[in-house]
Amino acid sequence: MGSSPAPVRIAHLGLGAFHRSHQAWYTDAVTDEWGIAAFSGRRSTAADVLAGQGGLYTLIERGADSDRASVVASIVEATDGSRVDRLVEVVAAETTALVTLTITEAGYRLTSDGRPDETDPIMAADLAGGVPISALGRLTVALEARRRTGAPIALVPCDNLPSNGPFLRSGVLAIAARRDPRLAEWIETNVSFVSTSVDRITPRLTEDERAVAGRLGGWLDAAPVVTEPFTDWILSGEFPLGRPRWEDAGARFVDRIDAFEHRKLWLLNGAHSLLASLGVVRGFTVVAEAIVDPVCRASVLEFWREARRALDDETLGLDEYCTALLGRFENPRIRHELAQIATDAAAKLRLRVVPTARAEREAGRDAAGCATAVAAWIATLRAGRSGADSASDAIAASEGDLRALVAILDSDLAADRAFLDTITNALTNLQKESS
Repeated sequence: MGSSPAPVRIAHLGLGAFHRSHQAWYTDAVTDEWGIAAFSGRRSTAADVLAGQGGLYTLIERGADSDRASVVASIVEATDGSRVDRLVEVVAAETTALVTLTITEAGYRLTSDGRPDETDPIMAADLAGGVPISALGRLTVALEARRRTGAPIALVPCDNLPSNGPFLRSGVLAIAARRDPRLAEWIETNVSFVSTSVDRITPRLTEDERAVAGRLGGWLDAAPVVTEPFTDWILSGEFPLGRPRWEDAGARFVDRIDAFEHRKLWLLNGAHSLLASLGVVRGFTVVAEAIVDPVCRASVLEFWREARRALDDETLGLDEYCTALLGRFENPRIRHELAQIATDAAAKLRLRVVPTARAEREAGRDAAGCATAVAAWIATLRAGRSGADSASDAIAASEGDLRALVAILDSDLAADRAFLDTITNALTNLQKESS
């Protein structure tokens, strides 16, 4: 690494632990010529802390038996996300080649078809004009400044959304068209939307792990990150002004990404969402505890059987992938809290479980594994043990009614009497197993 910070070539929205364990780590691993200007989300805390130590932080790769620490230097600027003026400056600069995003599924504030969700108060306020609050609103304003320079740019969403490149494109174009139809036309011609599949389990930091970071790194780090040794990044799309050679750190560039997206979203993330509710019902707090419980494990395996039928692609190596997932889930030294995964459970179930449930029902099967995932979520709601959820108003309006709750996830499944009966049976079984 060079002694001076790298020039800013990448803007990033969503300065959280996952970004620092994934995109920032990949960039640091392959180059010292591509600096990242990272902007925080709803709170400035991460940016404030990281800025205080020059963007440097310790990354601890925590295996089942040992730890490895390294200092990551690719973030050269950490800024409060409310500083729209600074985001505009960074994105408008011709030296900036791309923008990456990790803003969570709910952070896009789009409907399932990629349109701005006008029932969302933050998105509605952005569409009404003024200083934007949402991540996509801020990004669109920055692209308006970029248009004046004329330089193309790549946008790279790194959240667990199927077809996340086209999804982001649809939302940004719709917001841009509201601001200025000429901006939308420019975006269509000059902005590349890259689809990605990202994978690296990155739990919330504990105070014990903060102390470990200090011992391993040899310095008082206020913003360390703990993650697993495994990492994966698959990308598909164009980079008109270039990019770091992320492939040198193991990233893969493919022509078609759909199958890889679905493999990760349905198998890893789907199992996580199942465990996030079922594990809580069973009295556990972290993934490593839940996956060794016979009931939780059997439910995950049943759900995987259904998801694998929906994937049905021999090139994906599903046997090896699922075996590796079990090993990753079982890592006792990665404290991946179920409460962390349970945040915005409705949006996650809609993406991670509903597609498999629909495929199973269309094939005439009962989708019992998917029904267990939905039933466990409903059980946590009824017990008051669910996490914070962007669908909280709809959940409250349902008054606990099963059909209304399922309708939050998918209207067709809510109209499927047989599937509702399967969920009811699963709820009964959960009550028996937990009593």
